[in-house]
Amino acid sequence: MELFLQTVGSIYDETRVKILKFINQNGEVCVCDIENSFDMIQSRISRHLKILKEGGFLRVERRGTWAYYSVRSPLDEFRLSVLKEIDSLDIDIPELNKGCSI
Repeated sequence: MELFLQTVGSIYDETRVKILKFINQNGEVCVCDIENSFDMIQSRISRHLKILKEGGFLRVERRGTWAYYSVRSPLDEFRLSVLKEIDSLDIDIPELNKGCSI
């Protein structure tokens, strides 16, 4: 039950839904790219990403000073259906705006 509630709670926010759709559409992205694309401060983006990761949707890989996020694979059936539903939503997400150099 706790895992279910944590998963559902992680997407109970419009910004997190947009970030999840953004990452799913763009593949692996650096946190700095998400910051630039959403025009938000790093601490706010990091909080949203942490919640989505704890909800079981994202994986993170650190490379030097940067963190790269992607949709976790494989996803269980429930999270996969949630992700498909989010992808079908008619919501505006920003275009990928690269924000850092490696």
